[in-house]
Amino acid sequence: MNESHPSELLIRQRLLALTRTLPSARNGDVTAIHQARVATRRMRAALPIVTRGSKCRKLTKVVSRLTRALGVVREHDVALLTLDELASDASVSRESIDLLRTILMEERDRLFADMALEIERVNLEKLQRKALAAVHCLVNRRAPALSDPKRLRTVIKRAIRRALALQVAIDNAGGIYLPDRLHQVRIAVKKLRYVLEVARDLSRSRASARIRMLKSAQDLLGRMHDFEMLIMRIRALQGSDRAPTLKVSADLDRLVRRLEMECRQLHVRYMGFKKKLLELCDYVTSAADRPASAA
Repeated sequence: MNESHPSELLIRQRLLALTRTLPSARNGDVTAIHQARVATRRMRAALPIVTRGSKCRKLTKVVSRLTRALGVVREHDVALLTLDELASDASVSRESIDLLRTILMEERDRLFADMALEIERVNLEKLQRKALAAVHCLVNRRAPALSDPKRLRTVIKRAIRRALALQVAIDNAGGIYLPDRLHQVRIAVKKLRYVLEVARDLSRSRASARIRMLKSAQDLLGRMHDFEMLIMRIRALQGSDRAPTLKVSADLDRLVRRLEMECRQLHVRYMGFKKKLLELCDYVTSAADRPASAA
């Protein structure tokens, strides 16, 4: 099979991103942990398109374990970065920030050890060999190197399902601030974004405006979710056996109110995204009525 075949190239690109970032992630690099986590998600979005059956399930299981292990550490890294931002504000209590940072660092150290073990369990060469072998078995060897219409039709159908799921999530979230439902919107946005990236790469298109818009919405909703997670951690600290003094507890209450205000300001920005997101969903779902190449 020609090595430039879109399906093989799709997997090679994602494997390369993963192999480049995992070693640095294993060494604790914050940026590499984030990039490796994104690489695993892109890999998971691509595997069902170019593989199938038990091979697909086994490969996806390996990559999913990496996503989870990287994810919990990344969440702590984001929380620590948020505390660094808050520490620059003179109105925020330094004592409360230092207490939260200490607890988060202790948790991160434990989770990082688990993540490192999970990374060591993964044989990247074996993963690459099996993933490419699965692609070779599925792709038509006689198909033109510059096209993969069967795979493209498959990814379009998947994109339509993701777009419909996003529409439902947006409708369920409504127009008021409901963190759990907005988190579901974020997940749906993320899933649609990654499948559209697969469609773009398979079709060898350079069109990225809609993907960039989804990423902006994902970042906005992600920021909101990060604040909500930090609020939950603060509340858990206040009710734990490590509960601070009354003064620090009062400072933490003020910090919670500050974060809640930030969340509501972000929600106002999200409401401005709603119309664009729904228009994008309509565009994707209408792909069923267009030829695969045009879609």
